[in-house]
Amino acid sequence: MKKLVLIDGHSLAFRAFYALPLSMQTASGIFTNASYGFTSMLKKIYKDIQPDYIIVAFDKSKTTFRNEIFADYKGTRGKMPDELHEQIEYIEQLLDAHNIKQIKLEGYEADDIIGTISKVAEQKGDIQTIIITGDRDLYQLVDKNTAVYYTKKGISDIDEMNLNAIKTKYGITPQQLIDVKALMGDKSDNIPGVPGVGEKTALKLITEYHNIEEVYNNIDKVKGKALPKKLADNKELAFMSYKLAKIDRKAPVDFEWLDIEVNEVNTNELYKLYTKLEFNKFLQDLNQNEQLNEKIEDLKELQVIIVNKENEIELLNNINCLSFFLNPDTDQLYVIDNNKLYQFNTDIWQSKQWVDVLTNVNIKKVTHGLKQAVHYFNKVNIEIKGIIFDTELAGYVLDPTSAKYSLPLLISKYLPEKNISIQALNQSLLQAVSYIPDLYMVMSKKIEELFLNELYCEVELPLATVLAQVEENGISVDSNVLKDMATELNIRINQLTTKIYDLAGEEFNINSPKQLGLILFDKLGLPVIKKTKTGYSTSQEVLETLALEHELPALIIHYRQLAKLKSTYVDGLITLITEQGKIHTTFNQTVTATGRLSSTEPNLQNIPIRLEEGRRIRRAFVPSTDYDFLLAADYSQIELRILAHMSGDPILTDSFTKNEDIHTRTASEVFNVTTDKVDREMRARAKAVNFGIVYGMSDYGLARDIKVSRKEAAVYINNYFERYKAVRAYLDQTVVDAKSNGYVETILNRRRYLPNINSRNYHQRSFAERIATNTPIQGSAADLIKLAMVRLQHALLKGKYKSRMLLQVHDELILEVTKEELPEIADLLEKTMKNAMQLSVPIKVDVKVGVNWYQMEEYKCQNYQK
Repeated sequence: MKKLVLIDGHSLAFRAFYALPLSMQTASGIFTNASYGFTSMLKKIYKDIQPDYIIVAFDKSKTTFRNEIFADYKGTRGKMPDELHEQIEYIEQLLDAHNIKQIKLEGYEADDIIGTISKVAEQKGDIQTIIITGDRDLYQLVDKNTAVYYTKKGISDIDEMNLNAIKTKYGITPQQLIDVKALMGDKSDNIPGVPGVGEKTALKLITEYHNIEEVYNNIDKVKGKALPKKLADNKELAFMSYKLAKIDRKAPVDFEWLDIEVNEVNTNELYKLYTKLEFNKFLQDLNQNEQLNEKIEDLKELQVIIVNKENEIELLNNINCLSFFLNPDTDQLYVIDNNKLYQFNTDIWQSKQWVDVLTNVNIKKVTHGLKQAVHYFNKVNIEIKGIIFDTELAGYVLDPTSAKYSLPLLISKYLPEKNISIQALNQSLLQAVSYIPDLYMVMSKKIEELFLNELYCEVELPLATVLAQVEENGISVDSNVLKDMATELNIRINQLTTKIYDLAGEEFNINSPKQLGLILFDKLGLPVIKKTKTGYSTSQEVLETLALEHELPALIIHYRQLAKLKSTYVDGLITLITEQGKIHTTFNQTVTATGRLSSTEPNLQNIPIRLEEGRRIRRAFVPSTDYDFLLAADYSQIELRILAHMSGDPILTDSFTKNEDIHTRTASEVFNVTTDKVDREMRARAKAVNFGIVYGMSDYGLARDIKVSRKEAAVYINNYFERYKAVRAYLDQTVVDAKSNGYVETILNRRRYLPNINSRNYHQRSFAERIATNTPIQGSAADLIKLAMVRLQHALLKGKYKSRMLLQVHDELILEVTKEELPEIADLLEKTMKNAMQLSVPIKVDVKVGVNWYQMEEYKCQNYQK
């Protein structure tokens, strides 16, 4: 028998929405929990059931023929959550990409559509129908060839309800479930039923009398004093409820069997959707498993020429702009010339003639993935020059919120007229590479139109080469320091464990939230703050609240901090140290939407420094052999200085111009006291307010951070804006402009697009508004330090210094220097960072020096003379 799958669309969307956390969002703030869960269930259906036919039915509107019978039908149901409503569009697009027919009917529910189609399938014969739903109402459709797969909980826990299962669970037939509901009603659908009759009584009556007609025909035989009266008084309600509960299997559904056959998916559209929604796992599966359904005619007629010694000279003639791609997996260099693609093996492109081309600054070069190419060329001692364009970096500058900047995606986005399948391009590297010159022409023009030339040409493009060199430099790490820390942390963790067991009165798995919850709430009787689907919440926030009442939660917090410190950072760093005693992090230039750099393997920017134990990890980072010191320069309060520059606020500007302690000045303004009356607690709270304003923090967030009431936090924020009126005006205007333009910009015109800035969804809109106020400030700080890195590297190379850049962490640059070069490099570093950008307030740079990253002191020239 062939298999027909009928999916209750809204039901599954709701199940997925409530099964997965709302924290599932893209970088641009699109909620994805429902669409991700729906896609997961769809993939499971294809894998487990392997249907021949498939349809998804959706409700079209809240008003149906049942509302004509009973006006308040489903009247108690609340509005669909905005976070789910906005995902329905993506679910429908995902279904379109799977070539799955969707049906909606005015005046009918999805249940009626499913009931009608299952009836048609029954009449057709030789069809096994499987209904996927989270709604028990559809159990009434079960017959010998129709089963309901009921999604009980989450997206994977399913009950298969066939005739036997219905009989076992209820003791009656599927059709008799309509009679049961007529008597007991249904609160979720606001079907009244007979007041006072529950499921148990209704099942007993239908088991004995088979249907409601016979119940009322034999009402004098119904046992009990109250029940017969309830039935008699509410006879009309019972029969009306029957009409409401019964699925209409004669709805005007129009479909052809050919239209609902399972077809090949549209991989091109799926790829775009998965990328937009950041479904990285599904993207990977798509690349591995899906077959191309595009014809070979879609691809460019490409002539691939293998270059050998004889024809090499001819190719070099008249080169003035070279489009190339280096494949590090095969060591092959590809050069593109119209529809010709020249393939160079290693022995050819490393020949003197080609090296001369690669190092000739007058021969302009265009590529994709510059940093990766520079790494490879550096390994064979070739310093490539004349790079004028990198399509990957251009994609990032044009839209920093995209998840990826692969050649296939860029071709699809910027060369839509080519009408090339993304999946086809994924399968053919040479085809994708051949479009690099086309991308250059289109993307370079767009960069110019959007006034992004300075950002692209003076910051991002040269920075790729700088980052490649910084990554290759690496930073030396003393493994013995880390090993000693691991031993010390083990001892402290064991001591904490003993204390925790003593306070708990028993041993348990401290790392198990379930066991910890039982100790805290069942055994110790602490108040339950929050519950999750699996039990008590023992989150950091919950433990911090409980720590005010008992010693144990505070110990758990400290235990978790030390355990994470040891496993993630101390042990993790040890495994990454090379034979040369170095760690080489990877800087991600095209990941963050603000323009900030991030780093991986390891993420040195995430080493915790709030804990003293975390700060001490930095002792392990030392100068390399032949170097004497680490030199660090940190922008002081740069985001607040940028806020002063962008807002023009007179108080903020005055404070920075006078080189005042900005947090003391803010405390003075917020608490209405003179600066000499500001105590440590006032300053700490003012500091939290200062940075909270920059990051769009709410009164709730500020209250949580500084541990005051939400009302008190709101007073601090209001007082701040009362004094810093220009800051308030700037932030408000930024949001207004963002709503009008759809994006915000940094000082160097870096754009961040905000698709949800005008969303009807409060959470999405609020998130976008916070991004709108923060991105220009944080993004400008990113522009500043990147520009400083480019200029510093240029100065180091020009001066032929031995000292070199090792790391960029937040607003800090770290170099290793020789004793002889220290005074000169310290001066060069400070001046380069200060002068990288001109603001309306002074830029302050704190310079420190030390024998490791932890033991650093303020640099004073007289203490380090040559």
